[in-house]
Amino acid sequence: MGRNLDDVDRSILYLLQQDARNKTAQEIGDTAGVSASTVRNRIDQLEEDGIIRGYHPEINYEAANLPLQVTFVISAPPAELKQYSEDIRAIQGVIDVREMLTGRRNIHVDVVGTSTSDITRITDAIHDIGVEIESSEMMRRRHVQPFNHFFLQGTEETDAHAEAGAEKES
Repeated sequence: MGRNLDDVDRSILYLLQQDARNKTAQEIGDTAGVSASTVRNRIDQLEEDGIIRGYHPEINYEAANLPLQVTFVISAPPAELKQYSEDIRAIQGVIDVREMLTGRRNIHVDVVGTSTSDITRITDAIHDIGVEIESSEMMRRRHVQPFNHFFLQGTEETDAHAEAGAEKES
């Protein structure tokens, strides 16, 4: 089980999710109301605890000449989920694999390609592994935002907690 986060931890996580690359420890500290050294120490601890697992670029695949983005929903025997997940991740063009906890449709796979022949190659490779593709959807657009539980203490951006409380009172 994970550890409890205090307001400083949540503020740091919120700001890193907004723009980890362009936020300095000093800027984060100024916003969160702590020193830059506190921010650096907290980030080190969040990384050590496995809460922050990495810093990854958000890629616009269409701009990178990979205009086709497809999600496959797959059914695999639960006992073999881990192995199928590893095999699927080895296919060129697969960018994300999510193993689902419940349900028959228990693997969701995001892939990218330049043409329908790329998508067909990936589809054939998935079938060759021995799993069934239940459905596929082509992505139009993806929107990512910071988790609204990570908020900035002492700012208007704490409204996630305030609004939740206000809704309960209504």
